[in-house]
Amino acid sequence: MSESSTREQQGTSTVQGTPAAGPEAEFRKTHAARARSALARAEATCRHLGIERHEATLVPKSPAGKAANAIRLSERTLASLDESAPDPAADARCARNAAAAATIAAQVAQAHDATELADAAHQAALAASVAALEAASAKALGRDAHLNAEASNAEAAACAAATAAGWLEP
Repeated sequence: MSESSTREQQGTSTVQGTPAAGPEAEFRKTHAARARSALARAEATCRHLGIERHEATLVPKSPAGKAANAIRLSERTLASLDESAPDPAADARCARNAAAAATIAAQVAQAHDATELADAAHQAALAASVAALEAASAKALGRDAHLNAEASNAEAAACAAATAAGWLEP
């Protein structure tokens, strides 16, 4: 088991080293789960397309490069969650960025596959990205339970659509 998984189970924060409690820790769990799901969806979509990590560049010019770079940036942001204290606004932005990365990958896959299932998966990815954006908005700051639940539901729907399209393993 990784050190971060152990900390998560124990409810401790790397920065503070004390038990993470309260609403901030709960918001972090929600946002981190959504971010991990979106990142896994983006990675699976890239694998489906044969997009490799080395295609990520600082200034991507191809759709594959854009998808690989979006994943790279989301991975870095998600990894930083283990190094910081819970911050609902920042954590929601992390989930929003991962959803955006998955949308970029879905757009490339939609163009590649050109099927109704690919269209539906792309639309579901867009919906998940918009819901994550709303949850991270200046109005909500990652603390609105209703918007967070909508974002989680939209992410679940995007995973189901990506699975139906053959991009994500069941």
